[in-house]
Amino acid sequence: MSTPIVIDCDPGHDDAIAILLALASPEVELRGIVTVAGNQTVDKTTRNALKVLELVGRTDIPVVRGAEAPLKRRLRTAPNVHGESGLDGPDLPEPTTPLSNDDPADWLGPGVVLVPTGPLTNVARLVETGADIERIVWMGGAIAEGNVTPAAEFNAFVDPEAAAIVFASGIPITMVGLDVTHKALFTRAHADRLRDTGRAGRVVAELSDFFQGFHERRYGFDGSPIHDAMAVAHVIDPTLLETVHCNVEIETASQFCDGRTVVDRWLTVDGPRNAHVGVDVDAARFLDLLVDRISTLP
Repeated sequence: MSTPIVIDCDPGHDDAIAILLALASPEVELRGIVTVAGNQTVDKTTRNALKVLELVGRTDIPVVRGAEAPLKRRLRTAPNVHGESGLDGPDLPEPTTPLSNDDPADWLGPGVVLVPTGPLTNVARLVETGADIERIVWMGGAIAEGNVTPAAEFNAFVDPEAAAIVFASGIPITMVGLDVTHKALFTRAHADRLRDTGRAGRVVAELSDFFQGFHERRYGFDGSPIHDAMAVAHVIDPTLLETVHCNVEIETASQFCDGRTVVDRWLTVDGPRNAHVGVDVDAARFLDLLVDRISTLP
């Protein structure tokens, strides 16, 4: 029996690949997509989500345009990572379907996993309106790394006030952060395995070509972490990740550590254990899953 999921995202190369992984995996049923401003403006991330669905003929999946700015802050985007379109690299088909007028809260309920892969603005608003969220698997945060400041991961940094609301909500959360996503690098060899498998495989290879260029220049990596796909993969196969159950607090007012997810991995304070935080991943199995599943798409 498949697990129903809702993806809240800001496509983004890795968000796009996460969507494709979900569509290629019988273990999950994608009920809908909500977009948010993050990697690019919400107009661009929404257009990108529609393009990804168009690519694989899944325009039956409803897409709702979400928040255009963080709860309290000026939007910060990442064109240096994802390009001006948010999905620079491949040529993607123009969308042919309109946005949905659904209320994303109606997609949630018992058994549904909410998978946010961007800033948590929309999720915080759902929490504040009392939406029935059973479980969250979020790609964001980090124990000991930062990719937008020395202390903060991008999704947490863009809207830390939203992250603070979500982590204080009491909803079961799994945090898939940079500590594990940086351990699984999608290389040019992985991309070449997909390049001739179909339209989706070629597009993922071309997305990887662009995305890897950034990671080679910035980090000296020989591949690129497909951050957001790991959150979807964790729902597909929970054995891929090792997690610890501990307290996570979000820093919202610090000169040097603004947006940091403060993870008490070693239980040094008497805070509520409000999250399961990824600490290790079976990288080879994750990357094989990603390649194998996407190779089945048209």
